Amino acid sequence: MTTTSFPSWSRALATLVLAAGIAAAPVAVSGLPNAGALVSAAQASEIRAIVNDEVVTSYDVARRAAFLRLQRQSGNLNAKATDELIEEAIKRDAIDRAGIRVPDRMVDSAFGNFASNNGMSTSQLRQILNQSGVTAKHFREFIRLQIGWDQTLMWRARNQGSRALSEQDVVAKMLERGGDKPTSTEYLLQQVIFLVPQDQRSRQLAGRRQEANNMRSMVTGCDGTIGLAQQLRDVTVRDLGRVLALELPAAWEDDVKGLQTGQTTRVKETERGVEFLVVCRARQVSDDRVAKLQFSTEELESDQSGEDFLAELRKNARIQRR
Repeated sequence: MTTTSFPSWSRALATLVLAAGIAAAPVAVSGLPNAGALVSAAQASEIRAIVNDEVVTSYDVARRAAFLRLQRQSGNLNAKATDELIEEAIKRDAIDRAGIRVPDRMVDSAFGNFASNNGMSTSQLRQILNQSGVTAKHFREFIRLQIGWDQTLMWRARNQGSRALSEQDVVAKMLERGGDKPTSTEYLLQQVIFLVPQDQRSRQLAGRRQEANNMRSMVTGCDGTIGLAQQLRDVTVRDLGRVLALELPAAWEDDVKGLQTGQTTRVKETERGVEFLVVCRARQVSDDRVAKLQFSTEELESDQSGEDFLAELRKNARIQRR
């Protein structure tokens, strides 16, 4: 399943004074570089740091300093900006090594959602960012980094944390703590997607949501979903197979948990359009795979912020300040 939620980075973005809306823009951007100054800065850019062969330039620092100013931060903003960019370069190296790629459509969706949640259009948000010296491109790459870092933490916990242990070893380790082998609900799921082109979202989204809710009201199980979808335009039905409750993406976890066979989740907006899930079957299972997954999940929760992992990466990073 490709739908993802990003609670940690969205909390970080919530601190922005952009929440004050368009009316606050003249105040927020006062005293910041204009477009001409940004061009000159780009042309005169100098290297400020090299992190694992990634270069941090004075132009990058200027944009991040403007970003911090937009958040009403104080102090030596150039120094803070440099520190943040060095840390992000370290994270980006870990993201690349994990083989994680954040597609543009996911960044577009997050950018659009942030604008909408703050009562503005994407063009208005882009204008504020460009006028303030941050630039929309810098903000989009900031979003991409936050999404990628969250996915890297998940990848590390679930694919590396207990790799050295077999499923049987994990079971033995958990049973040493006392109690029985853990159980989990196993869901057999279908995903129903009402596609909406990115350039048509503002005009089609409400209507597609109504169509999805109408179809959802007629669904009583997975056997008839394809037939219902074939009567509608641009509707895709995907069989997601068996998914344990512990494996559910955060975006759908609260919606799916507790549902029984034949029930559906609520309709929600995603980067593809609007969609809902159908529970083809729900049953309790207890096996070694559940134990290993729970063990990995506990590892993830023990370092949810990734601070320990980041400290390890920072220790091993090659950092040169100029």
